Amino acid sequence: MLRRKKSSEERGSPFFTLPLDKFLGFPWRLIAALALALAAQTLLEPAPHGWFALPLYLAAIGLATWSFANGEWTLASRADEPAGIPSHKVRLLPLLGSLILLGAAFYFFGGNRFTPINLSLWLAGMTLLVFSVWTKRPAPRADLKWIPLFIAVLVLSAFFRFHRLGEVPAEPFSDHAEKILDVYDITQGETRIFFPRNTGREGLQMYWTVLTAWVFRTGLSFQSLKIGTVLLGLFSLPFIYLLGNEIGNRRVGLLAMTLAGMSYWLNLISRIGLRFPLYPLFASATLFYLLRGLRTGSRNDFILCGLLLGLGLHGYSPFRIMPFVILAAFLIYVLHEQAKEAWQKSIGWLALVSLTSLAVFLPLLRYALDNPELFSFRAFSRVGNVETSIQGSALQIFLDNLLRGLLMFNLDNGGIWVNSVTHRPALDVVTGALFVLGIVLLTARYARENHWRDLILLVSIPILLMPSVLSLAFPEENPALNRAGGAAVVAALVSGLALEGAAAGLRRRPERPVEGSGRMRWLLIGILLAASAYQNHDLVFRQFDLNFQKGAWNTSEMGEVIGEFRASYGQADTVWIVPFPQWVDTRLPAMWIGIPNRDFAIRREDLASTLQLPAPKLFIAKANVSHPEYNDSAAMLELERLYPQGEVKLHSNGLPWQNFWIFLVPETP
Repeated sequence: MLRRKKSSEERGSPFFTLPLDKFLGFPWRLIAALALALAAQTLLEPAPHGWFALPLYLAAIGLATWSFANGEWTLASRADEPAGIPSHKVRLLPLLGSLILLGAAFYFFGGNRFTPINLSLWLAGMTLLVFSVWTKRPAPRADLKWIPLFIAVLVLSAFFRFHRLGEVPAEPFSDHAEKILDVYDITQGETRIFFPRNTGREGLQMYWTVLTAWVFRTGLSFQSLKIGTVLLGLFSLPFIYLLGNEIGNRRVGLLAMTLAGMSYWLNLISRIGLRFPLYPLFASATLFYLLRGLRTGSRNDFILCGLLLGLGLHGYSPFRIMPFVILAAFLIYVLHEQAKEAWQKSIGWLALVSLTSLAVFLPLLRYALDNPELFSFRAFSRVGNVETSIQGSALQIFLDNLLRGLLMFNLDNGGIWVNSVTHRPALDVVTGALFVLGIVLLTARYARENHWRDLILLVSIPILLMPSVLSLAFPEENPALNRAGGAAVVAALVSGLALEGAAAGLRRRPERPVEGSGRMRWLLIGILLAASAYQNHDLVFRQFDLNFQKGAWNTSEMGEVIGEFRASYGQADTVWIVPFPQWVDTRLPAMWIGIPNRDFAIRREDLASTLQLPAPKLFIAKANVSHPEYNDSAAMLELERLYPQGEVKLHSNGLPWQNFWIFLVPETP
């Protein structure tokens, strides 16, 4: 077994000191390391001379390691609690009943539908299962003085998430049309377990959107999707706070929660309106109960870990990597735990996590067994040759992807413009610098103290990146902020640890206390958080907004035109959009006027079929007078031939590639 080494506080004296230390009277190594790291990260913002950041970062790493060795910059760490052999006391009769009910539910889940029968059996079986293994434990005491600070951070985070939500992002794209159709199917009684449309999706977001639309009275709309996913993103923040408190203290939790709440990365993947925030939400929740369970040996924590693991598997497919995080964590814990019963405890805990997660996953398990190809198509289409052949050596692509994934935090978060500001770091300057230094300090502390918690944090980062890294068939899709969203949680934790350690280091000078160190500490935190807030706000509400509006098709404007037609003539049945290569999804304008199941498309060769319908009629076609190859002149010529009385108007918003023709056939006098 691996032995735990003594901490710096236990060993006492610093590594070595210089006369300069006593003369200056403050932790100059810490300040210099932080300043150099901030300067280095600023050079990566992105800049043509980013390589100049490397020597600055190397110097910062050296100074941070020196500062750690001398006891200036240390990281908060929660003390372990004795975790004895778990009680094997189980309520056998409820357990037997749960297995019978879950078995029956599994049988009735055939057909890919939730029904009153299988839902009742499933929920009753899970309730009995939890009751059969749950143990009575006193509830932890809440420290009331931290509640106002927690609420303040939550309000700040809510501002970042809900500010201008109707405008950023401005337009939906095809994935949103697919989601609205899935949600519409639910309202029509198609209560699917797995939604096969668009290569297949788990159903949690669809049911959540139905609830969101009902509560906020926003209908089956783009706004309903965005409100729902923003709320899911906010739900992850309390778990990030709890995780920070679990691995450090409450200050770490609040700082990590603040950085995550303002984060451009987590903000964008939350407000896009797709399933993306479900990955960090369930990753943070599952990881919290896992780490607390390993620390305290609480059976209830492992039950909750399993329940959240199973529920997360109903959310967003990248979360399927989370069982590997859990297995790695148990392995690391066993290798570091000195007690002889480590294997026995861990096997019991892991079995509990597996059983409870399997119970929650049961509907999807039945679907996966009945339809293995469709259930796994989305993941396998990126990893293997399902959709396209891997070009070159799979191992070489994997290693390249892994390197680019690890560098996404501080260098390049990829080129997916619909959910990122392309080819810039995934983290802002402050969080990025703190993340690098936090990794260095965690590694240094693990090398000295050999604690399982530090290694779990370090190892979890590359594992949580795997859903992005394993895009071997489409390496251009890596890195991707959405598929790597779980790693954003650990990045916020590591950065929060580093910031709390830096602030604490300003007052940790027993041989010569620095006058005003308390004010310096709060000033440091205030300046860094303010800088982070300013940049993250700019990244989302200026840079991303501007780039997205340039790249997205203006379906909202088409919806306005169609809405005006409907208001004038009382119907929209005689409205059509002529498709054009790489142009709008013709289902999206219907979303803007509250018709979730309408596709306005009509092929150019079918335009003549509209002659039999009475006027008025409205046609929309692609326009770009600056580039004739992107101007649908053929459709316009055909419409003018069919309807010589038609009225033509060019709709322009200042961006030539977003222009479109409006062809109105007025009512016959």
